[in-house]
Amino acid sequence: MPRILMTRPVSIPDSLKLTRYSKLPELGPRVLFFSGGSALNGLSRTLKRYTHNSIHLVSAFDSGGSSAVLREAFDMPAVGDLRSRLMALADETVLGHPEIVRLFSYRLPKDDDDASLNKQLERLAQGKDPLVRRIPNPMRSLICNHLGYFQQAMPHDFDLRGASIGNLILTGGYLNNNRSLDPIIFLFSQLVNVRGTVRAITGDERQLMARLQDGTRVVGQHLLTGKEVAPISSPVQRLKLVHSQQEPKPEGSKLRKANRKLLASAELICYPPGSFYSSLMANLLVDGVGSSVADNPCPKVYIPNLGSDPEQFGMTPQQQVEALLHYLQADQEDPVAVSRLLNIVLLDSRFLNDVDADFKARLAELDIQLIDMDLTDPHQPEQYDNEKLVSALLSMT
Repeated sequence: MPRILMTRPVSIPDSLKLTRYSKLPELGPRVLFFSGGSALNGLSRTLKRYTHNSIHLVSAFDSGGSSAVLREAFDMPAVGDLRSRLMALADETVLGHPEIVRLFSYRLPKDDDDASLNKQLERLAQGKDPLVRRIPNPMRSLICNHLGYFQQAMPHDFDLRGASIGNLILTGGYLNNNRSLDPIIFLFSQLVNVRGTVRAITGDERQLMARLQDGTRVVGQHLLTGKEVAPISSPVQRLKLVHSQQEPKPEGSKLRKANRKLLASAELICYPPGSFYSSLMANLLVDGVGSSVADNPCPKVYIPNLGSDPEQFGMTPQQQVEALLHYLQADQEDPVAVSRLLNIVLLDSRFLNDVDADFKARLAELDIQLIDMDLTDPHQPEQYDNEKLVSALLSMT
């Protein structure tokens, strides 16, 4: 069957299209996001009012906070960002299950002693805690089963302080399903009526390693973000996946067939705001991602960060675009046209430095269209307004 590529003008925002999507979000467009972290959660809550078909491929390489405790104990991918995206996309209407969302969002106290924390975990696993008792069966039994499985597998010295119950439930399900993330993510997507599709970009246990321009080697996502340690003081020169923090030898990961199909089905692919390397670029390190992007003829849009991202130390918007294209091209057997990887840069130049004549000329040379428009929150001008951003993206579909 012949495939025909057609182009057409669009209006941004397209009020008629947005009205149609808001009335029938179950028929909304399949917009795919490469992401991780919490930067896209607010946008996801807005997005689900217009489409229930968005796709979120989430990096699972987080190595800080409570995710680090779970990864060290069970040698597994990080589940925290997956949990938070599931909750952001959960159905918040009367048809949803807010009691499950509350449970998944609950964290054990940081200041309680080990005995108290273990007792509370036991009450939760037995269904005796009020947070669990409110959940009707059979969902309550499923949750208690996975939480009980986690409790049995938990090392005796496991640190429960500040632990996310949602993360513990997902970990129990992961261990109980032959160390596979997809079944447990699918199960809880159904339980809370997730308005979209959330998947880990890979189920393999990997860590991020960055080589900085000054020669420093940084192993571990949490050492890049500037949240738990001092920000990096030299630009990132190269990013790759490695076996572990203790054994940082390069080790790749292949895109699964199910995720290839999701990429092939997308009507628009978005490289969204968020931590540039640990959230966005990390997804592109998985073998098969770049080639799958190139094979899909849909529009591809990059949205640069507003404000300061510690991972983008010393980077201009032009360098960000060049880095994005570099990692996408690295997956190709032979170089492909830029138009198959990136078509549009969407931004608000009032709050971005270096959106100058040289940058615009370089985009024109690469045949990438620049859309510069009002996208910011009037009350927080260095942040994107989720409504404006969603309206712009959906108008392109």
